[in-house]
Amino acid sequence: MAGAPTLEVLPDAAAVARRAAELFLRDGRDAVGARGSFAVTLSGGSTPRALYLLLADEPYVSSVPWSRVRVFWGDERCVAPGDAASNYRLAQETFLNAVPLPPTRVHRLRGEAADPEQAAREYEALLRAQAREAGTAPGGVPRMDLILLGMGADGHTASLFPYRQTLRETRRLVVVDDIPGVGRRLTVTLPLPKSARHIVFAAVGQEKAAAVAEVLQGPWNPRRLPAQGAVPRFGRLTWLIDRAAAECLRPRV
Repeated sequence: MAGAPTLEVLPDAAAVARRAAELFLRDGRDAVGARGSFAVTLSGGSTPRALYLLLADEPYVSSVPWSRVRVFWGDERCVAPGDAASNYRLAQETFLNAVPLPPTRVHRLRGEAADPEQAAREYEALLRAQAREAGTAPGGVPRMDLILLGMGADGHTASLFPYRQTLRETRRLVVVDDIPGVGRRLTVTLPLPKSARHIVFAAVGQEKAAAVAEVLQGPWNPRRLPAQGAVPRFGRLTWLIDRAAAECLRPRV
């Protein structure tokens, strides 16, 4: 079973990005050494952008075993891959175009699909096929080596929003949700992060401080705070936050 999460409070958002890049490199080398491949699931949003820009530069361009990396996404808006809101476009423009990663090892969610439900089924099949390289957790769910996640001020992560039916999903790994005020999204469900070898949450800024404190120190209520539910059962959980996001945390005794 997973132990307590590792919490690292860093000076600022740039330091959070640097630490996330270090963990990306370490996990990549460890996974390739142990299993011959490194399966990583990316997130969207503003926080990972700084990480992705670091990965596009030295020492990471030369040090990450890119030819053995497989890239997946945790969620995607139902937009074309070239849309400014696309999580795929964010990664493509910030680092995928700059690193020696074979295109056949980049597996995006088809947000532009005319039938999003079919796109969700196809992506789930792709994830389950990954089990041949990455292995499975109890229950047959493929094990991602690293899942990068962010968190909204409401406690959502990926496109798993508070009180949505998607939080109750235990069998499907990818679903479609039409979220009021947000829009239609493709998202992985909690069984995938629960089976991960390592999850790294990154949260920066004062606007995240209340949610960080509730998720890490508040009552257990993953229906209200979906980020609480993204805990690996047989892996490690790391939270990287800056000082602003740590403002509401109670001091450790």
